[in-house]
Amino acid sequence: RGGGADTSQTGVGGGAEHDIETPHGVLHVTMRGVPKGNRPVILTYHDIGLNHKSCFNTLFNFEDMQEITQHFAVVHVDAPGQQEGAPPFPAGYQYPTMDELSEMLPSVMTQLKVNSVIGIGVGAGAYILTRFALNNPALVEGLVLINVDPCAEGWIDWAASKLSGWTSNIVDTVMAHHFSTDELTENQELIQTYRLHIAQDINQDNLALFCASYDSRRDLEIERPVFGLNEDTVNTLTCPALLVVGDTSPAVEAVVECNSRLNPTKTTLFKPGKLAEAFKYFVQGMGYSKYTDFSVPTAGMTRLARSRTTSSSSITSMDSSRSRNLNTAGGLDNQPGPQTMEVSC
Repeated sequence: RGGGADTSQTGVGGGAEHDIETPHGVLHVTMRGVPKGNRPVILTYHDIGLNHKSCFNTLFNFEDMQEITQHFAVVHVDAPGQQEGAPPFPAGYQYPTMDELSEMLPSVMTQLKVNSVIGIGVGAGAYILTRFALNNPALVEGLVLINVDPCAEGWIDWAASKLSGWTSNIVDTVMAHHFSTDELTENQELIQTYRLHIAQDINQDNLALFCASYDSRRDLEIERPVFGLNEDTVNTLTCPALLVVGDTSPAVEAVVECNSRLNPTKTTLFKPGKLAEAFKYFVQGMGYSKYTDFSVPTAGMTRLARSRTTSSSSITSMDSSRSRNLNTAGGLDNQPGPQTMEVSC
């Protein structure tokens, strides 16, 4: 099972769908556009309980994102068995570990003739992309990590998940991963929309395997470099990173912990305002300003730059008064209420 075959077809929602053979099984990806020159491709990876459509469609439909994607190709990755209409795995199937899921991505890049990427990951997808960047720094130019948890599941998390496993189903477990207790009680219509998506649109056995893989993740073992001492040898991200988390997200502590382990000169910690706009500033800061329709940095870019500090108090907000603390990078297409893009996360 090498990085060989690629079967492709045009998807209903636009973009070419590919089933790509990798060292750890077949991966379903959707590519929109073609790689342009030596520009990176935007590569997304979704969280548990979602697929690329439910996680990212809303975000990529925003005008700010469309300004960018007319200049960059996009590759959406669906974790094995999580795409719409995915068949069940055979009995006894060994689902890839989180490390193995990250090891599938070089095959995707090779098959699609992608030289480098800017990754956007949520939750489990953020972990996978971080592991991928740590192992393949030359392939990753930047990362947007939403609700990233760099730690192995702690014994408290383990006990809680085991207890919830005895008293609830996989849908409840996934909902608790995405939403805080307050959020689960405050917006019943939205919560029901997500619950139905998780229960009806994704194969439940496949989902349980993906969740188990995420629950068994290793610590990323990253640490903040000490300049003049170990910046060339320490295990940490070498690319720019934009960390995103909502005020009420269950992942706040984990994201702050991740921020504390990364190079402060290359890391921005961002509280939901307009994620699409923040991503545009992030891409501009990487040197691709001619593709983001900005001639000079705006106040938002200044605020982003200012937030590159070491403490949790540095979490900055763009337009935070309009922020809606959802837990995906764009939400479901049919979520109730206004769909201004203030991150879900």
